[in-house]
Order: sequence, then C-alpha cells, then structure tokens
Amino acid sequence: MDQMGSTMSDSHTSQQEPRASRQEPRFEPGEPEGIRLQKLMAAAGIASRRVSEDLISAGRVEVNGEVVTELGRRVSDTDRVAVDGVAIQLDTSRRYLMLNKPVGIVSSLQDDRGRPDLSRYVSRYEERLFNVGRLDAQTSGLLILTNDGELAHVLAHPSFGVMKTYIAKVEGRVSAKTIGQLTSGIDLEDGPIAADKARLLGQGADSHTGREETMVEITLHSGRNRIVRRMLEEVGHPVIDLVRRQFGPLHLGTLAPGEIRDLSKDELGQLLTISRNAKGGAAHTEHAPGDEGDDA
Repeated sequence: MDQMGSTMSDSHTSQQEPRASRQEPRFEPGEPEGIRLQKLMAAAGIASRRVSEDLISAGRVEVNGEVVTELGRRVSDTDRVAVDGVAIQLDTSRRYLMLNKPVGIVSSLQDDRGRPDLSRYVSRYEERLFNVGRLDAQTSGLLILTNDGELAHVLAHPSFGVMKTYIAKVEGRVSAKTIGQLTSGIDLEDGPIAADKARLLGQGADSHTGREETMVEITLHSGRNRIVRRMLEEVGHPVIDLVRRQFGPLHLGTLAPGEIRDLSKDELGQLLTISRNAKGGAAHTEHAPGDEGDDA
C-alpha cells in the first residue's frame, strides 16, 4: 500500500500513556444517513481525507466486499472497510493492546485470590478491556488486550486455527526423535495433541549447575490448559522457562516484560483481516472473557 505506507506502520517500542479521549465521527445536521467514506477514514486515523479520496478513486478501497470508487459513498463505523485487501477499523471506540506479561502475573483482570493480575496494566485506559486467552502465572510473553469481542473470539478459539509460538527452555537434551513426537502427536489425559511445528533452537549445560538444557520452539493453535508444558512434560522434558513470542501475525519484538503498547495499524489490519476472513467461513458466537484455560 504505497500511499498508505506511512499511515499503516506506526512504530511503538515502549510503554505509552493512553490518549485521554478518542474523537468520535459526528453526523452533520441535514446530512443523509451515514458519513462520507473519506471523512470516516480520516477520523479513524487511516489517512488524511485527501489521501483517502485518492485511495477511493484508485479503486483500492472496499466496503463490505465491494470495490468503491464513488467519493460520495456514505458508510457507518459498522461497515467493513478494507484498503488493498487489508481490513481497517473505523470504530474509534475499539482498542487493541499488546502486553509482554511478566512471570508472576495471573491472566485475570481481578484475581479472587489477591495475586498480582492484569488490572495494573489496564486501569489507565478508559475502555473496558479484557485479555484474549490466557498465559499461566509462570509463563511470560505476548498477551493481547482489547474491547473487541468479535476479534477476541476468533483469535482465542482453536477452531479458527490462529497459531501461537512459544520458546521453552526445558530440562535435558531434546533429540530430533522427540521433536518428531511433538509434531506427529502424543496422548495426554484429555486427548491426543500435536504441535503444528516444532524445532530445536539450541542445547547446552547450565553454567551454574551443569544441568543439560535445551531451547525448543513450538507452534500450535490449541488453547487447551497448560498445553505446552504438559506436552513437554509428557516427552520427558519438563519446562524451566516458557515465553510466548508470537500470536498470529503479532511478534513480541523488543517489548520488555511489563511494557504495553497499542497495536500499529499494520498489526491491527492483519488481525482484522484474519478475523473477517474467519467469520466469513464459520459461525460466530460472542467471546466471553475467561472461557479458556491457561493455554501455556
């Protein structure tokens, strides 16, 4: 997206303060129902009104699956708009955050046992946010927070096949045969499971204890409770440390533990595209926060 390049690639590298408020598009007195497409695109921060008009005229904008070239087209923030095939969000009330959850934080907005939880990260935001899936207290890494229930349902439900990648430090020397077991499938107490991908990253001895350790990367779409830990335990290599590095198209990158940031427009566009494509081929039920177990 050449003209969209600068507008669809926000850079965020550290914890940031939330915006105090978000400007909502307003209907003008006497206007027909809806808002002009280029005006709503500009209000949502997709591009300036002039650039939005150029994109529309060039046939690069779709509304509800149909290419639009008419500058007078009126839409609402519930219409599904895409630019160059990448979905964009017109509803400025929606928020999408990435958190690098530290070890020791439970994936709950209000833990009933008084343990450190996610409330410390979301209390600064005016929106009512919830986490997409969970990581257990001893697992760190990428956690998505949002107030978009439809997107959360697609990302969290295993039937939609959204991949999650973990890096595990485990006890012992993992063999190529063991990696094959993980991808071909093993039997757990709650049924068979197979990693979508697995590979060795490195092996060596702990400098203090001399204990053999291996770094393993595992990718899977299952959301079953503590599934990565249980899989590695089953093949004889208990987890020492576990971090989720990737969730669908999102990468943790250099975000430090405990830091949180808004998704860039590129990242959000990729997630929304996955969500809309998935819902086009499967029945949708509204996401209920907390339905899943800790999935790593």
